Amino acid sequence: MRTEAWRVEISGKQDAPTAVAVVDPDGTVSGWSEGARLLLGWTAEDTVGRAVTELLVDPAPPGFPEGYGTGPDPTGFITLRHRDGFTVDAVVTAHPLSGPDGRALGHVMTVQRWGRRPVIADRAFEQSPFALGVYDPELRFLWINASSCRVIAHSEEQVLGKKYREVLPEFDRTLFPERDDKPYTDALAEVVRTGEATRLITVFRPRGSDYANAWATSIWPVRDAKGRVRAVANWGFDMSAEYWARQRLLILNEASAGIGRTLDVTGTAQELAMAPVPGFVDLVSVDLFDEVLRGEEPPSVSTFDPDETITLRRAAQHSAKEGADPAAGPTTPVSHPAGSVAARCMVAGRSTVELAAEPGQGGEWAFGPGLAADPAHWPPGNPVIDESIASNGLTGRITVPLRARGALLGVVAFSRLDRPEAFTADDLILAEELAAKAAGAIDNARRYARERTTALTLQRSLLPQGLPIQEAVEVASRYLPGGTGTEVGGDWFDVIPLSGARVALVVGDVVGHGLHASASMGRLRTAVRTLADVDLPPDELLTHMDDLVLHLASDVQPASHFQPTGETGATCLYAVYDPVSRRLTLASAGHPLPLIIHPDGTSVPVPVQPGPPLGIGGLPFEATELELPEGSLLALYTDGLVESRERDVDQGTTELQRALDPSAPSLEALCDTVLDAMLPDRRTDDAALLLVRSHALDPHHVADWDVEPDTAQVPRVRKAAVDQVDVWGLEEAAFVTELVVSELVTNAIRYGEPPIRLRLIRDTSLICEVSDASSTAPHLRRARAFDEGGRGLLLVAQLTQGWGTRHTSNGKTIWCAQTLPVSGPY
Repeated sequence: MRTEAWRVEISGKQDAPTAVAVVDPDGTVSGWSEGARLLLGWTAEDTVGRAVTELLVDPAPPGFPEGYGTGPDPTGFITLRHRDGFTVDAVVTAHPLSGPDGRALGHVMTVQRWGRRPVIADRAFEQSPFALGVYDPELRFLWINASSCRVIAHSEEQVLGKKYREVLPEFDRTLFPERDDKPYTDALAEVVRTGEATRLITVFRPRGSDYANAWATSIWPVRDAKGRVRAVANWGFDMSAEYWARQRLLILNEASAGIGRTLDVTGTAQELAMAPVPGFVDLVSVDLFDEVLRGEEPPSVSTFDPDETITLRRAAQHSAKEGADPAAGPTTPVSHPAGSVAARCMVAGRSTVELAAEPGQGGEWAFGPGLAADPAHWPPGNPVIDESIASNGLTGRITVPLRARGALLGVVAFSRLDRPEAFTADDLILAEELAAKAAGAIDNARRYARERTTALTLQRSLLPQGLPIQEAVEVASRYLPGGTGTEVGGDWFDVIPLSGARVALVVGDVVGHGLHASASMGRLRTAVRTLADVDLPPDELLTHMDDLVLHLASDVQPASHFQPTGETGATCLYAVYDPVSRRLTLASAGHPLPLIIHPDGTSVPVPVQPGPPLGIGGLPFEATELELPEGSLLALYTDGLVESRERDVDQGTTELQRALDPSAPSLEALCDTVLDAMLPDRRTDDAALLLVRSHALDPHHVADWDVEPDTAQVPRVRKAAVDQVDVWGLEEAAFVTELVVSELVTNAIRYGEPPIRLRLIRDTSLICEVSDASSTAPHLRRARAFDEGGRGLLLVAQLTQGWGTRHTSNGKTIWCAQTLPVSGPY
């Protein structure tokens, strides 16, 4: 289409042509001007003699051309047909012609394009810095200004009459599929279809440019006098600076939410590597000192030799390319030679931007449009033009040292691959903000790892390193700390051999986490062992423990209002099992009760209510006693095993009971099975498990006698004990047994109260027990040279491997034990 069809030159100024036609009274064209040819393409030969209505697209207005309008020079809006097939909206003015006699000779009609404006107005639109354009309903170009020509890299002559999709096919596809944007041409067509204006932001790379621009665009329908959509128009302006600044803020905001979610050094490094890809860069690598990965203090920068290579470990790496290795792993060493960009950045503590692009013409850097292109915006020494990075497929790289609290942790490199946009000073600020955010999170994770390792080491040193050898029960245990993102808790368990072949089973949980909880756990475990040696009943032992926790709480009160204190309080379950009577006595201080399953698979409820947690004070604890068949399975545990975010305690307890198999041949294997079934991959709390299978002592390995309170009965009792030892085949223990029985029975007769009873137990040791109704406990004392007494207990203590006193509800029991061969009684 010729441009001349749209414009003529008048008085040296470009203006739209005015068509003049002479129409006879019968509506036949009798005259046609050159302006009419320029406006509509029809020549005088084409139109003279034809009805003027043949040039109209719509039916002629009433009375057209005769009587068209009212008043002098009536004016109206019509739509004319151009010779090339498209339509021209125009303003028509009819001037009546009269002869000398007043007879009507027709009309002189002047026609101008609709929207006719003064020339200066056309100049304003043409020279507008905003991109302006008008398109017909088929999205053919009707008019664009000079700014639009620059944006689409086409002249007006090249696009007029052509469809938008033909000129700009790249706008006929989705520019950002990940955002579900619709093509720009669809937005234009939608306005034509609905007649409703719209606004949007379009990001595209103009032809001939290496940089993507962001344009704010408005699209609106253009209507005729009857309200019909005759065209669609748009305008837009380049908002790249604002848009990319907003994108940087969005990346930084997302990174702030995504970096530091876990207290794990490697995990945090991986979060840093993934956050800016692909919105900001295409490849990120994070290198850390080995000491940082181990949770230790990083080396001091002052110790670096400028002539030596700095060796780090690749903690994380992430690439936008498909199939790229997402992370090299913390075991991969990475060397940065002396003088390299990374080494210089770490030593100097300053970031460096490397660009593969050469400066443009006139010495100006080739920065993206609308962004800070003045080198004064860059910090000293930046950017560095380094063509060598292009050999690695990079178009630019920002290297930033990772520093936190004055310590150098490593270095991070942000790289762009195969994209023409060069980094800007604003990009450097974003990279440094990301690095600062990640460095703080990595240092927090490092410090946490160090404290957690210390607390875990302390806790493991305070837990039993090996369960004691005893024959009352078979035991297996597991302790698992919380996941990496949680602090070490205060869970503990213990198995304590007691007198009379009995055994104490303990499990507890200190409130809180960290070093304080581990230290408190160690103190409580020691206290339980000390009180167990006194052989207190479970309820009395928990009462003493409650007092102890109250004292511990008072010990940790802050000296000032600004000194924090650790949490206090604990739960504890204490149970005593006697393999002779097969009875289990237990009491709980706020701790979950054990699960008990008989050999036939029957679950046995424990008929006792847990008491208050330790540290409440003033409330009693209730003990209960159960008789267990031999081979019963007991599960003692902490709440971390059954409670999690996914389930409550009751549901977890049900699942634990389902996982316990009393017929399992190995308790060790059953422990692993239970943990696999109960614990999620990401644990939020410690978990302790103690599995116990009860044994029963053979009745033939227990012998007892009632003793009359008469010293004359001592020889008879002594002989009976020696005879029983001989029956058991323990002749080597007969001499010592005879002595200790004689001394203990004699003391009971002289200083105790009836009834008196002697019992021998053959277990892993030979146990001698003498019970009486007196609560007075005997004491060792040093006898003088001429004293007739005072040597009995001293003799017992010297001849046996242990002795002691335990109080019962109706008196006391004095006991002593002799070591037997390892084969034991079974």
